[in-house]
Amino acid sequence: MPLFIGMDEAGFGPNLGPLVITATAWEMRGDPQACDLWELLGDAVAQRPAAGDGRLHVADSKQVFTPTRGLAALETTVLCLLGWSGYDVSSFDSLWRQLAVSYPDDGDQEPWFMRDVPLPVTVDGEQVDRQTDRLSRCAEQNGVSPPQVSSDVVLTEKFNRLTTLYDSKGRTLSSLSLSLLATMWNPNDDGPALVIADKHGGRNRYDELLTDVLDGEMIFRVEEGRARSIYRVGRTEIRFQMKAESHFPVAVASLVSKYLRELAMLAFNRFWRSHLPHLKPTQGYPLDAKRFRTEIADCQAELNIPDNVLWRER
Repeated sequence: MPLFIGMDEAGFGPNLGPLVITATAWEMRGDPQACDLWELLGDAVAQRPAAGDGRLHVADSKQVFTPTRGLAALETTVLCLLGWSGYDVSSFDSLWRQLAVSYPDDGDQEPWFMRDVPLPVTVDGEQVDRQTDRLSRCAEQNGVSPPQVSSDVVLTEKFNRLTTLYDSKGRTLSSLSLSLLATMWNPNDDGPALVIADKHGGRNRYDELLTDVLDGEMIFRVEEGRARSIYRVGRTEIRFQMKAESHFPVAVASLVSKYLRELAMLAFNRFWRSHLPHLKPTQGYPLDAKRFRTEIADCQAELNIPDNVLWRER
């Protein structure tokens, strides 16, 4: 069956907290390039929902979530999409275990994730159930199957290790993204597939990176440029493009990544505030991360938490 895979990340820029990369895979009844999921699911989702119309806001995560707007719209959309897809959305840890390509062993887990975060955090669970039912009915009526969703929550020690290995933050993102893709897509499958991801910084060439994960498959370069880079592998088109979130599967990947990242930072801040109650929370971005790191330095030393577990060097 034709497949449409969308990929995106959240948390590439911060010094604190994980990088999260997500892929969503959708089985399509026809040519993936001709199927419009925005239209098919239009009774339940919208890129710009009007106030009070009850539809889920599905768009680039930067449009759905801002710190001033709060978590509610992002949380509602992600919990409904994942609930419809059959995932247990009762807690952060449960969600992480189901979506993760690999879940850290106890010895590798960061200390702030030892205590779970029950879900939902900000919205009413009954409301989520109602909107999930609405999405499910709409999807069934229009022949849309729930997606497979997979995420890589990249902890700080691993991120630091890979950026040292590759001597490049961007190369780390690309390598992790394509490794995630390889868990969801087999180039030898009979059906056609379309894979779309946001461009990774200023990179225009991805064929060498694809070679690393495709084990000898022929890669045909179709186009490479600032706006997009396109490759063909068998019956699959792989596209890296600017503003990829205009495609529904990519927008959903963006939202899931952002939600997991926000839950991770909620757990992170709760951990440190349990030791320093007056500590101002952080989102982990460079300027504020330096402030936060200074304020927790004595506590970090007392807890014997190594820098390579706390701080992303790039």
